[in-house]
Amino acid sequence: MRFSNVLLAAGFFNATFAQHNATSSVAFRSALRTCSLLQKSLGSEIVQTSGTEYQASASGAWSLFNAEDLPPCIVFPRSTQHVQVAMAAIFRDKIRYAVQAGGHSAMTGWNSVQDGILIFFSHMQNVTYDPTSDTITLQPGIHWGDALSQLSPLGVAPLGGRLGDIGTGLLLGGGLSYLSGEFGFSSNAFVELDVVLVTGKLVTATATNQYSDLFRALKGGANRFGIVTRYQVKAIHIGTEDDKNFFGGVILYPNSSAEALINATAKYVSTVNDTKASILMAFTNSVNGSEINSSHILTLFYHGSSLPNIFGDFLSIPSSFSQIGPVSYMDANSILGAGGDRGFGQLFGASAFKGGVVEQYANAFRAWTDYTNTIESALFATVLAFTPIIDAQTLAGRANGGNLMDPPRGNYAAVQIQTQMLAGVATVPTFVTTARNKLFSRIPRSAGFPLYINECDAGQNVFATYGKFNELKTTYAKYDPTRFNIRFSDGPIGL
Repeated sequence: MRFSNVLLAAGFFNATFAQHNATSSVAFRSALRTCSLLQKSLGSEIVQTSGTEYQASASGAWSLFNAEDLPPCIVFPRSTQHVQVAMAAIFRDKIRYAVQAGGHSAMTGWNSVQDGILIFFSHMQNVTYDPTSDTITLQPGIHWGDALSQLSPLGVAPLGGRLGDIGTGLLLGGGLSYLSGEFGFSSNAFVELDVVLVTGKLVTATATNQYSDLFRALKGGANRFGIVTRYQVKAIHIGTEDDKNFFGGVILYPNSSAEALINATAKYVSTVNDTKASILMAFTNSVNGSEINSSHILTLFYHGSSLPNIFGDFLSIPSSFSQIGPVSYMDANSILGAGGDRGFGQLFGASAFKGGVVEQYANAFRAWTDYTNTIESALFATVLAFTPIIDAQTLAGRANGGNLMDPPRGNYAAVQIQTQMLAGVATVPTFVTTARNKLFSRIPRSAGFPLYINECDAGQNVFATYGKFNELKTTYAKYDPTRFNIRFSDGPIGL
């Protein structure tokens, strides 16, 4: 196979080329040509085809399943204009592509690409606070741990996630945090978004300008509507790291407490509507050789000086470890660590349970236990997690212009299944896929309640569960009439 002297001179005869030399696809050759043109236009520091930074970025995604791809080139933009140039070329030449901000995704292919072009935001990680407008501006490559630590001395924070390794992609899926009860989904804090559309055109979307429909769609539309290169969000005043404005921590429980924890979780989801309260109940199974070890972790926080009685059921259940006391918002977001361990293939799956039906929660625990036993030989750990979403959170979102997830009134829980494969397992065994599909069929969502897209499986039609699904489809058709994003990148299905 012959390549032009221009390509060879540009440095494309490297490890990536060698990997594809024998069986190079049409898609790879096309992407290679576009990479060459982009490298001429933007320079070899921004468009890389080999080297230390290229290799580290291509293999640096949180899930090992997203760290196996070697794109012909990676674009490392320093500005929105660089993204525009790259996206215009991708659109013109019909090249497969992916975008990676924080890289913390368990949906395989959503932030990595083989035989295509990866846009990687490692050089766009600035965060600033404007006291005049009381807003925070985030570049897309920032991780929540870094954003919080930089803003903590100012006493403000963006609505974000609950682990430091998570990036801004969380916002496009809605976003859950320890402040969700008070302020709603993290995307409710959007003020202004710079968005590069699939054609390379730049638009700025707000709640009131001509792009207000796009603004709404980006509150849960994930990676389907464009590339956000600037987030301006409302600042949340939570105090500095020295201000212990929250009370709570972490409690570990033995497996003998599982039934009581299930009952307490179902009751909490059904009855608690205190905006200052937040919990994350995670049941965990880990595999050590041929033995499955079960332990369960509760994080609970209250935006106040003590824990109210609403946590009483959890506090009365026998535990093996408890660390409860005054904490800062930084402390709360560090309680489970950064969550950044690499080298494991990760899989997510989602459901949604209305509060009050204890048997629904108990059935999920049984189904998850059976699932763990079935895939034990390929498994490092599994998690069954419940995040209560209270009615006040839904109302907070509606008061701020709403979002297209549009859950119905009433408390419910976002249910997450996380599967962490054994270290080094680079593909999903067929028996694991079969077991996962069976598990999902055993834990159907409560009618009308949306799935949380940041914790879904790539095969789940999350958009179809949104209350404003038809509006989402209409908006997508308006901003991507040729369906380029659907045809040339991986992401949520159903549009």
